[in-house]
Formats: sequence, structure tokens, C-alpha cells
Amino acid sequence: MKYGIKSFLGLFLIILSAAMIISEEQDVEGSQDHPLLSRMKNYYISEYEEFAYDSHEFYDAQDNEYVIEGRKWVISYTLKEGFNPPGQVKVRENFINALQKIGGTILFDRGLYVKLAKDNKETWIEVWASDDGSDYTLTIVERTIMEQEVVADPEAMANDIKNTGRVAIYGIYFDFDSYVIKPESEPTLKAITELLKRNSSLKVYVVGHTDMVGKLEYNMELSAKRAEAVVKALVNTHGISANRLKSKGVGPLCPVSTNKTEEGRKLNRRVELVEM
Repeated sequence: MKYGIKSFLGLFLIILSAAMIISEEQDVEGSQDHPLLSRMKNYYISEYEEFAYDSHEFYDAQDNEYVIEGRKWVISYTLKEGFNPPGQVKVRENFINALQKIGGTILFDRGLYVKLAKDNKETWIEVWASDDGSDYTLTIVERTIMEQEVVADPEAMANDIKNTGRVAIYGIYFDFDSYVIKPESEPTLKAITELLKRNSSLKVYVVGHTDMVGKLEYNMELSAKRAEAVVKALVNTHGISANRLKSKGVGPLCPVSTNKTEEGRKLNRRVELVEM
């Protein structure tokens, strides 16, 4: 009889232990996968945080830092018992392939950082994986792309130049880490063209500005290339005489707001027309 009780207790403990393992390997309460990214096979969500508004640091291959603010998720996954870890490289390659298929731009492929523009939103993603790949964490920040609220007005620009010798332009757009002007910049380029045609004697420096994120030398070069791209567009597409325009880049050296907030950085990223 005692032997039977011991056997029963032993079986009960085995069942209880198995049940506890199964319970531990279930997704934490209230968690879910991010809509853009399904989990790898045989993993469960071990930790989950979601913030209505927060920030996170992302990096590119040149070690430039980008502090992105918006809706944020931190989702950690752990491999279930009984499965062989795939290794860090395989986890990273899995997400590189998945994100590239939906249009993601790989900023840095080690300690993976990715940017994805989709559905009028920028989604920034960091993928961290342990050495053996048994654990990985997705940090995701979703930033809504701001729509242009104010159309550039040639008369208002002329008044600013008359009163202060300069005017800040916020309607010229570039992709991340690019000096190619985006199509939605066209209304602002037309307004600048109208300004210059109405004021035929006006000559201006076209000055590129960036925020303080990233290395100074890189931002100086990027701001100069963006200013040059604006000059080329005004000359080649809009017919403005090249001798009325000179491009310069000053990077982050002339801020108009703090670089500690996204709103401040947004104001610092601009093109200015400065009267010669």
C-alpha cells in the first residue's frame, strides 16, 4: 500500500512539474506579437512592455545615433524547452529577410537596426539576440510621419528676408540618411521659385541644417549635399539662374531649438534662404 502511495505521489509530482513547465512557457498575460512581425517558431513571449509614448536609441553602420520617439513596444521571446537554439546569426538573418520583404531598410546588420516606412508611419526596429539565439528581444518604435501643415508662402518668405535677411524653410523633405529630395517637396520648391521670380534681383545662400543626432562631420557633409540638391532642383527643374544661388551646409551648428526633444530636433532640420 505504501508503495502504491509513493508511486502515486511520484506520478503526481511529475505531472505537476510538467504542468508548471507548460505554464511557464506560455505568453505572459496581456502580451501579443507586433502586427508587423510574427515570432520565430517554438518561442513564447517571456516579457512584454508597451508604451503610448516613449523613446529609444537606434544606430546605423557609421555609429550615428537616432533617438526616435513614439509608440513603443519591448517584446522578449524565449525558446521552449526541448528545442535546439538556432544561434544568434540565424535569428538575425530571419528578421533581416522578413523586414526586407516588407520594404525595411537595414541601418546596421549587427545588433540589427531597421527602419520601415509604411502606411504613413515610420517604424524603427532593434533586434537583440543572445549568443545561442535562445532568447531575443524586439524593441519597436512607431513614429507617425507628420503631414505638412503650412504651405510655403512666397510673400511671407519675402517679408522674412526683408526684415531679418533670412527665412527658414520646412517643406523640403529627404529620406533618412539621404540627400535625394522627396516628391512631396515640390509645392515648397515652387514657392521658392515664385519668390525668386517676383524678386528678380534677390540672390540667396541655400543653407542646409541638421539636428545634433550623429557625428558632427557626417551631419556637416549631409547638410551641404542637401543644400546642393535644392540648388540643383531650382536651377535644373525650375529655371532659376545658377548665379543667384549658392549652397552651404552648417550641420547642427545653428539650432533654433533644443536637440533634447523630437519637436526641437524637427525644427532644427531645415533649409534656410539667406540673402547675399
